[in-house]
Amino acid sequence: MSTFKAPKGTYDLIPPDSAKYLAVREAIAAPLRNSGYGYIETPGFENVELFARGVGESTDIVTKEMYAFETKGGDKLALRPEGTASVLRAALEANLHKAGNLPVKLWYSGSYYRYERPQKGRYRHFSQVGAEAIGAEDPALDAELIILADQAYRSLGLRNFRILLNSLGDKECRPVYRSALQDFLRGLDLDEDTRRRIDINPLRVLDDKRESVQKQLDGAPLLRDYLCDACKAYHEEVRELITAAGVAFEDDPKLVRGLDYYTRTTFEFVHDGLGSQSAVGGGGRYDGLSEMIGGPALPSVGWALGVDRTVLALEAEGVELQLPASTSVFAVPLGEEARRVLFAKVTELRKLGVAADFAYGGKGLKGAMKNANRSGARFTIVAGERDLAEGVVQLKDMESGEQVAVGVNEIVAELESRLG
Repeated sequence: MSTFKAPKGTYDLIPPDSAKYLAVREAIAAPLRNSGYGYIETPGFENVELFARGVGESTDIVTKEMYAFETKGGDKLALRPEGTASVLRAALEANLHKAGNLPVKLWYSGSYYRYERPQKGRYRHFSQVGAEAIGAEDPALDAELIILADQAYRSLGLRNFRILLNSLGDKECRPVYRSALQDFLRGLDLDEDTRRRIDINPLRVLDDKRESVQKQLDGAPLLRDYLCDACKAYHEEVRELITAAGVAFEDDPKLVRGLDYYTRTTFEFVHDGLGSQSAVGGGGRYDGLSEMIGGPALPSVGWALGVDRTVLALEAEGVELQLPASTSVFAVPLGEEARRVLFAKVTELRKLGVAADFAYGGKGLKGAMKNANRSGARFTIVAGERDLAEGVVQLKDMESGEQVAVGVNEIVAELESRLG
C-alpha cells in the first residue's frame, strides 16, 4: 500500500476506465477538427489578474475557488479554473487576430482546477474540451458551436440531454436591466455576501443555487424583456439557425451562467440523470473579454464541455462506448529463440499499425495465455523450439478457439488479412 493518495477532490484515470475518457475527448474534438478549428494548448497556470479581470472579481470562481499562489520570485499566479481567458490571452499574445483570417477558430483539451466541496460530478481537478471562435460577431458562429456540441454528444450515443438558451443582451441594453434587477433584489431578504453582489454584479444572484434564494426570485425582471432591437434580432437568428439544423433547445430566460464575461448568446447543456450537478457543458458569446484583458475589441463565442460529467451522463443512460481493443495480437514465446523471433514479429506488426503485445518476464505457457486472455487480444501467436524448427508459429483465434500453423515469414501478412 502506497503512503500517498491522490489529493482530496481529485482522481486518477487508469485503465480500463481511462479509455472512456479518451473516447469522449476524441468524440467532442472530431466535429471541431472538421469545422476549421485548430488545436491550442496553454499553461496550467496563469497570472492571477487574467482570471480576476476576465472571469470576474465577484464570481465564486475568483473569490472562493481559485488556487492562487505566489512564486519565489514574487509572481502571483493561479491554476487555471477555466479555459477561455487563457486561450484568448494566448491568441492575443501570438497576434493570431492580425493574420487576416477572422474568426480565429481554436479548440483545446486539458485539466482545470477549482477549490470546491467534492461530490460526484464536481471535482477540484477536472477535464474539459473547449472551443473558441475569436474575432467575429455573427449569429451563425454561435449556432455553429451549439450544433457542433450537439453533434459530438449524439455521436457518443447521448440522448437525454437538453440545451438551454438565453440572451444576456449587450452594453446598450443590459445596464437598463441591471438597474431594474438591482431595485428588485434590494427588496429581498438576503445575507450580507449576497447583498454585496447586488452592487457588484446582480446577475450573479440569479445564478445562486440555494433554494432560500431561488424562492425569492419568482417575479424577478427577466432580461429578455429589456433586450434592445439589435440583441432581439441577433438572438432570433441564432434560434432560427439552430432550429433549421434540427437541433432542439429550450428557451430559459433565467439562464445567466457563472462567469462575468458573457454577452448576448448564452447556453448550457444539462443532463437530468446527474442529480444536482446536471450541467455537462455550456458557453456563450463574450464580446468584451478581449478589452477586459488589455486587447482590442474582438467579439467572440465559445464553449467548454466537461469530460468527467459526460462520462457520468453516458453511464446514467447505460451507453456502452464501442472502444477499440487495446491489443489485437498477443505473442507467447516458449524458449529463447522463440522470444527473439516473436519479438521481431511484434515490432513489425506495430510498425504496420497493428496493436500488438508480448509475454514479458519469461512466464510459462499457462501464465502467458492468462495474460493473453486478459489483454483482450483477438489473436495469439505461440511458438516453441519445435515450431521454429518446422518454420511455423501457432496462430490461435481467441474468439473461436481455432488454432492453425502459419509460416513464420507469412504470419504478419496473415494477421493483417484477418484483422482487415
